[in-house]
Amino acid sequence: MTSVHAASPIPVERLSERFVPQQTRVIMRPFDLGEQRTRRVVERVCALSEEEVRTTLEETIAAFEGRHRHFRETLLRHAEWGLNVAQMREGISDERRLLIGAMFTKEYSISAAAMFNPSIVPAPDQSGCAEGEQRFIMSFRATGEGHLSSIEFRSGTIDQTGDVTLDEVSPYLESAELLPDDRYLRHLVARKLEEMGLGRARSAVLLDYLPEQFTISQLDETVNRLGRAGTAPPGEVVDATRWLCHSNYTIRFNPEHPISERIIFPVSENERRGIEDARFVRFVEEDGSVLYMATYSAYNGVRVLPQMIETTDFVTFHVRTLNGPAARDKGMALFPRKIGGRYYMIGRIDGENLYLLDSDNVHFWHDAELLRRPTYPWEMVQIGNNGSPLETPEGWLLLTHGVGPMRTYSMGCLLLDLDEPRRVIGALNLPLLAPTGAEREGYVPNVVYSCGAMIHGNFVVTPYAVSDSASGIALIPLSALLKRLKGTRT
Repeated sequence: MTSVHAASPIPVERLSERFVPQQTRVIMRPFDLGEQRTRRVVERVCALSEEEVRTTLEETIAAFEGRHRHFRETLLRHAEWGLNVAQMREGISDERRLLIGAMFTKEYSISAAAMFNPSIVPAPDQSGCAEGEQRFIMSFRATGEGHLSSIEFRSGTIDQTGDVTLDEVSPYLESAELLPDDRYLRHLVARKLEEMGLGRARSAVLLDYLPEQFTISQLDETVNRLGRAGTAPPGEVVDATRWLCHSNYTIRFNPEHPISERIIFPVSENERRGIEDARFVRFVEEDGSVLYMATYSAYNGVRVLPQMIETTDFVTFHVRTLNGPAARDKGMALFPRKIGGRYYMIGRIDGENLYLLDSDNVHFWHDAELLRRPTYPWEMVQIGNNGSPLETPEGWLLLTHGVGPMRTYSMGCLLLDLDEPRRVIGALNLPLLAPTGAEREGYVPNVVYSCGAMIHGNFVVTPYAVSDSASGIALIPLSALLKRLKGTRT
């Protein structure tokens, strides 16, 4: 453990662990050249002699196969796409197919630019832990070429003294398998289409012909059948329904591979320019079952849309849209359980103030009320949350961030009433954590930021980003924090 930040109202200990950009962590991605160039590349490879194919392929395999699991299988899958475009599927040898696949494959360095905005949750599997230990999973916003962001994971344990042991990081990375024919609930699709301005009367010309649970295949079959019958639904209804279905999808990883290999990479059109700032929370249902959820910002290059990830095991992930007028702007954070039978969320729907949202459906958010405005000099520009609230006997701990002079991002904390979270019962008047020394330097200078902490014993274990470049971990003494919050006036 290192030195205490002197400006903090309580002793915050920064650990020595650092999570930094790594150019060597690469995945295989399709290299899309467009149809015309793809066709020409396939023709050029098909014109090579068998010797040229063999020699070039051997060099490629020698240089790249050791860097990836399932290297040849991925090349063959990418080759199928190129051969389909070129309409040249017959009489192509396996060696030539592999070389064609290599022409339409590139390595992408997941975290070459940044490894930041982390969150942390207790791991689903706590087996093998010694007394006083807890396993955890951390998520990061990993940013690579083109400033494209995805989600990367790490795991480890923390003991009762606050010592952290990180699991070994795999040399491989794995893209998820997109599961076909996810099922969609017709009444929820109808509700979202109505919100998008396509009223029930207009969407009914399509939805009335679908079962209550339907797949994209069934949607396409229904659209085609209605078209053949001369009763084709309006194109905007079809396009909006397909967009909604493609924005709600399921991905799965190989459960035999370590979690450090799993990369949640943009899939839908909403995410084509990045998946940003996942705030994971361990949510306990009213029946005691546990579901891990994360709100995140999907960026399509023009606008940011809040979405949600759901998983029970960090192997299979369901991605869902968040809907309603209150589901907007960045930085939504879900409370870890229902309160009075309703879901609650912290948001910043105007880009400046903190709001409390509540709903009877975790995917639809219509109601929001102002929770807190910027109050102190270090947060005069705007405030937001630093992850989901943490439950304590004294109230909900809400880590916050504030933006002050010179666009400096610092972390603070509020204490909310357990039963009435709209009531703020404590607030720190000084930053809990502020950028100091080398932490001030980075892609975006003068920033400390977190997407979620967890409580372990008397510690608030808080991973935090350093100037949008790297990440560290801070330990905040829970008892001292609560004492200070309970002694403040709001």
